[in-house]
Amino acid sequence: MQYIDAFNHFFPKPLWDKIQTFEGAGKNIGKRMQNIPCIFDLEERFRVIEPFENYRQILSLGMPPIEQMGTPDKTPELARLGNEGFAELVSKHPRHFPGYLAALPMNNPDAAVVELERVFSANDGAVGVQIHTNVNGAPLDDEQFFPIFETAAKYDRPVFLHPSRGEEMPDYLTESKSRYEIWWTFGWPYETSAAMARIALSGMMDKLPGLKVLAHHLGAMVPFFEGRVGPGQDQLGKRTSTEDLSHVLKGLKKRPFDYFKDFYADTAVFGSRAATVCGLEFYGVDKVLFASDSPFDPEKGPGYIRDTIAVLKSLDLPQEDMEKICYKNAQKLFRID
Repeated sequence: MQYIDAFNHFFPKPLWDKIQTFEGAGKNIGKRMQNIPCIFDLEERFRVIEPFENYRQILSLGMPPIEQMGTPDKTPELARLGNEGFAELVSKHPRHFPGYLAALPMNNPDAAVVELERVFSANDGAVGVQIHTNVNGAPLDDEQFFPIFETAAKYDRPVFLHPSRGEEMPDYLTESKSRYEIWWTFGWPYETSAAMARIALSGMMDKLPGLKVLAHHLGAMVPFFEGRVGPGQDQLGKRTSTEDLSHVLKGLKKRPFDYFKDFYADTAVFGSRAATVCGLEFYGVDKVLFASDSPFDPEKGPGYIRDTIAVLKSLDLPQEDMEKICYKNAQKLFRID
């Protein structure tokens, strides 16, 4: 079996070195990621991935998002450092890295469009773009970000949604921050699901019918809450007395449920067999791509790769379906050999 890992994370050396000079959000990368050599050390990356036979990675940046690392006048340089670093890795090591997801300075939407046009027109290995589920608190369906999605659709390149939420977003109104890392455990799946809902219900997918969006972690909460995004959302507006939402469903070309089914998803669920079964049942084998979320497992690299492969093998899927999930869907979506 071949494996194309569609969602895992790495920092090219030029960007990593730049980040080390920062104060503030960029410096906060240190607490966890400085202790995961596989996310910035290329030789360690090779050591981790080479034992896996017929295995390759589509690279994307780790956290925090570029837009949290600096002001709008500074982040375009950071995005370019990341993308140029990835392009060099793809060029030098195609056997390991057949492509990368572009990073964007989302707090500078005009510059983000320019950078996306640059990497896609350059054909330098950018096979898609990674966007986080909010931009410093702003929703993705804000009109200022529409040209970014429009550019991705123009080039027929997928948008990969990565959750972004921190402890500064409390779980209760009486508190000032989230406790026990609930902001991550349950906050990230909620964050992804909310972004999916805003993209779907805002009409963006009607305006850009060719847009392809992948929601990290097997579509987050959506497969498990099929009944809520189906018959539940068919009653949109009936629970709200503070505003009239009747125009939302009337303005859409399809049921909300159908838009949620249009998303792609990946297998990065930390080795959970139950979640994998649920996600595959909802999206189907044509919309799910193999992904590990390496190197954030307790072993700092190989664990989630190994566990995800083991879960897929345990499902006893037909060979044709396994090939789609493990590499053929990625080949088609990314347009790579």
